[in-house]
Amino acid sequence: MTRPLLALLLLSACSGDAYIIEEGKHSSTSQVTLVSGSSMVFEAVFDASAVYETVDPSNQADINKLMGFSDCTSHHHSNSARFGWRWYDDTLQIHAYTYANGTRSHELLGSVDIDAIERYSIEIDRDRYLFTFDGTTTEMDRGCTGSGTIKYQLYPYFGGDETAPHDITIVVEEL
Repeated sequence: MTRPLLALLLLSACSGDAYIIEEGKHSSTSQVTLVSGSSMVFEAVFDASAVYETVDPSNQADINKLMGFSDCTSHHHSNSARFGWRWYDDTLQIHAYTYANGTRSHELLGSVDIDAIERYSIEIDRDRYLFTFDGTTTEMDRGCTGSGTIKYQLYPYFGGDETAPHDITIVVEEL
């Protein structure tokens, strides 16, 4: 099956937006969208393009980003919450991934099957984030309190210091 046809089938199953991180790039989009509210809920599907091997084997453990938002009226490397993913140990792993006052943290939440529709939720609760995945909620520290902060949405992103080794497609439906 060709990749565009597969992406179309996944899109019809999840009826969301297909984000493509092109080979040699980090970002799936350059758009900036301000968001409000204290939570984000979405479903996502990773196809077989999420299976990859990095050039430098030590980079295989790097966490790519799925979706999330900046927080505390600051840059996302200062304060943010998002889900991360990586192909590691022959498994597509999902992580909670945050910055709180410039300190990066992550926690393994579980794994997903290729072509499976999964639900993801991030909720702000005063001084922490609540990540819900696969029926389990995990708490992570937040760098500020209150809900009156300006946030912008964070979209699928590949890497740290390596770019996508091939086109990677992720279908996301915001709920």
